Order: sequence, then C-alpha cells, then structure tokens
Amino acid sequence: MSNIPEVRPSVELPPEVHVVASRPEEHPWRISLWQIVRFSIVGAINTSIDILTLNILLWRFPTHNANLLLLYNSIAYIFGALNSFALNKYWTFKHKQAISRSELLRFAFVNIIGILCNDLIIWSVANFLHPFIANTLLWANLSKGCAIVGTAAVSYFGMRLLVFTNRDLSSPALTVTARTTKAFAGKHNTTGNDFHQVRSELNGGKISIKHSLSVIMPAHNEESVIAATVHDVIAALSTWLEDFEVIVINDGSKDQTRAIVEDFTTIDPRVRLINHPVNLGYGAALVSGFESITKDLVFFMDSDGQFDICDLARFFPFIDEYNAVLGYRIDRQDTWVRKLNALGWKLLVRFVFGLHVRDVDCAFKLYWAKFFHEHQLETRGAMINTEILYKFTRAGYTYTQVGVRHLPRHGGKATGAKPAVIARAFREMVVYARKWHREEHG
Repeated sequence: MSNIPEVRPSVELPPEVHVVASRPEEHPWRISLWQIVRFSIVGAINTSIDILTLNILLWRFPTHNANLLLLYNSIAYIFGALNSFALNKYWTFKHKQAISRSELLRFAFVNIIGILCNDLIIWSVANFLHPFIANTLLWANLSKGCAIVGTAAVSYFGMRLLVFTNRDLSSPALTVTARTTKAFAGKHNTTGNDFHQVRSELNGGKISIKHSLSVIMPAHNEESVIAATVHDVIAALSTWLEDFEVIVINDGSKDQTRAIVEDFTTIDPRVRLINHPVNLGYGAALVSGFESITKDLVFFMDSDGQFDICDLARFFPFIDEYNAVLGYRIDRQDTWVRKLNALGWKLLVRFVFGLHVRDVDCAFKLYWAKFFHEHQLETRGAMINTEILYKFTRAGYTYTQVGVRHLPRHGGKATGAKPAVIARAFREMVVYARKWHREEHG
C-alpha cells in the first residue's frame, strides 16, 4: 500500500454552472398537436420563400445545368432558413429567451446539415429525372419537391432536439442562470458562471458536511488505476466527512481488481467490496451498490481515474437546496467515436424520454439516498443513467448541473463503445420505454 500515490490537490476551476429546478417534463408523446401544426405552417411559408427564390433565379438566369441548380437551391434554402429561425423560435417552440451565440451556432449547424441533405437529394433526383423531363421549370421543381420532403424531418428534429431546447419560465423545466450579488461580483470580477466558485469563497473555502455519504464505484478490469482511485477517494472524504463508506463493485474483472480492493477492506472498514463473479453490466454494478447503501447521500463515480474526487467538494453547497447534483464533463477526454456515440445517444434519450440533461451518462452524480430506497431500478446495462433520471424527474425531484474535469485515461480499457454494450442499451430502451409508457397511461 505504500506505493499508492498521494491524493491529487484540488485545482481552482471556474466551471459553468447550469442550475435547473426540474419539474416533471412533458413526454414526447404528449407533444402539442398545435406545435406540429405551427411547424407545418412555418414549413409551408419557408417552402414558399424557398421555391419563389429558386424560380426568380431561374427566371433571371435560366439554366439546365445540375451544378448551377445546386447553387440556386442553396441560395433559396438560406432565405427560407432565415424565416425559419424567427418563426420557429418565437412562434413554434415559443423560445422567448434572447438570441444567444450558441443558439445561432446550433441553428447554423442544423441548417448546414439540412442544406447538405437538401442538395444531395435534389442533385440525385435532378440527375435521375434529367433524361425524362425536358421542361426546365418542371424538372427543377420536381427535384426540389423531393428535396423538401426529405429535409423536413431533419429540420424538425434538429430544431426541437438541438436548437430550441431550453424552456421558458412557464414550461415544465425551469431553467435558472445562477447569479451572484452585485457587490461580490464587482469585487471579484465574477460572472453568473462563476457562482459555484464564489459560493465556496463565501464559505471561506472550507468544506463542512453534516450528512453521511455512500460512494459507489463500479470497476471492471481496472487493476492499473483502482488502488490510486480508492486511495484518493478515502483521503479526500476523510477531510470533509466523519461518516462515509466506499462501496466498490467488482463486475467480473479478470485481472487483480478484486484482490487490490480486498486489501483495502482489510485495513479500512469504511471500504466495502461487492463481487460479481461474472460481468453483469454497468447498470447491474450500480444497482448492486445502490442496494447496499446505508448513508444519507449517495455519490457514484467510475473507477477508471478519469474523474478527480476533489471536484465533489463543489457539489455539497447545493445538495441541501436540490435533490441531486449532476456533473457534466468539461472537455471530455474520449475518442471522437465515443463522443459521437454520446451525442447521438443524448439526442435519442432527449426525444424518447424528454430528458434535457446536459450529460446524461456522466458518472459523477450526487443524490439523496432516499430516492434509491423508494424507486426500483430495472435496467442493467448502459441505460441505467437514463432510467434514474427519467424516474427522478417524473417524480418531481429537482437537480442542478455542475461542470467537472474529465481526465485522460491512464490505464484499463473503455468498454462503453463495444457493439454488445450499445446493442443492449438500445434493446433496453425499446423494452422499457414501452413498459413505462404503458404503466404511466394505464
């Protein structure tokens, strides 16, 4: 044990803090019919502007060249997009917040995808129809019509899931930007995003936790990092709390992970080991941990060393105000494949379950233990975080989101992008989305 490294010192970091007082969110299957009607009306207006612009260009500069038609089409699409932004923002999705830079960038991204899809379809159809239709306007407009149909779905889901995601104060999810007092902000030159750092300074930078804490740490083949991770957790918690437990779930590791943790349990009774003889899955490991907790609060993080336990200190000031504090990864240190998978999964979860959480699967979250005593968890794979947050928000609990550091992996091997893991997650999503929908609606 003498070779275990010392606990990493806390590093000052001004993370963005996104505070959400959540109420049960409206289900996607309860989407207002009028919202769809409004989007269709806006779409019709956009289409009219799009087609009118295209035909004006064809009238002024006639062509039967597919590549030049592509240019005309892109110009027409841009004019329709400008109208789309204004009407969809303020009318369709009733997104009354001021226009932000990030919103414009997201809108631009969706429309770039839309233009590419639109151009790909119109180019393909135009080349296909070219030998059969001699009339320029008929040829161009038939091609355009096919492109409009194919792009409509891309536009709607892009707007709903990516661009106009935040609700106003009258919507089911109440989003609040954390603010400091003017005097303190002026003195320290802080912004709303520095709220958590400011709060720590107001408390003298000292962490004093009156609640007990259970820490859940799933582990699978992490022999190269598990000792340092557990040591860091114990060292940090010992300076903050008097009553805590660290529960490591060895999920069928084939290396020395189990033996290393067993060594900890022999010298520190606050460390407990739960052993799965075979790999049951990430969700199963978390559930085993939740079923064993004995403290007031429960916090879980991965054992792979990609999180710094010192960031947990920033969560405690919020836990008496909210039912949970959810971490989200700042500058995620994963491969582009995992990042792409995570983005797709996040958008899918948002659409299917109505979860507007910044980083659904971030393994750095703090809850009141009462929630896990009162709610049965059913999934056992990568769907577990989605299930927790779905049941959490449907029960009316509140949460806040805080940025945490994400560190490069120094050992072990990530398994989240394995085809079997992804297939299991999709299978559980399909099965339980239907099950929970039936339960909720009788």
